[in-house]
Amino acid sequence: MPTAAIFVDVQNIYYTCRESFARNFDYNAFWREVSAKYEIVTAIAYAIDRGDSKQREFQNILRAIGFEVKLKPYIQRADGSAKGDWDVGITLDAMEHGTQTDTTILLSGDGDFDMLVAKLRHKRNKRVEVFSCAPLTATSLINAASHFRAIDDTLLLG
Repeated sequence: MPTAAIFVDVQNIYYTCRESFARNFDYNAFWREVSAKYEIVTAIAYAIDRGDSKQREFQNILRAIGFEVKLKPYIQRADGSAKGDWDVGITLDAMEHGTQTDTTILLSGDGDFDMLVAKLRHKRNKRVEVFSCAPLTATSLINAASHFRAIDDTLLLG
């Protein structure tokens, strides 16, 4: 069975699923789909820690499924804007772990990852699958991927 490393941009998947479908992503269904095709070697979910109990419960669910959960503190700036993304962390981990498996699976629609995906494919000769909500996924990311899997009812709760 081919091997895979999974990297989840939790905030991106949450907000794009909410906007596209007014529903939440089903991580259990995703895990079942991917683990039927691949031996999952690494699975990391990147989230922002706001410190509330509902969020901790969700993080524990991810851990129970098989994800390592990496957290960054939520930062509220004085001007009211907020900061909290994992783009650099996801990129570094994907370059480290993704090169050790047959396939890298990225859950995000963020076009900032198109260079990462292209590098893994063309410089490291790796298959890269991207899962995201089609209408909110950067075209450059879709084009960079070996395979794009649009999130649909089979990967949504409710």
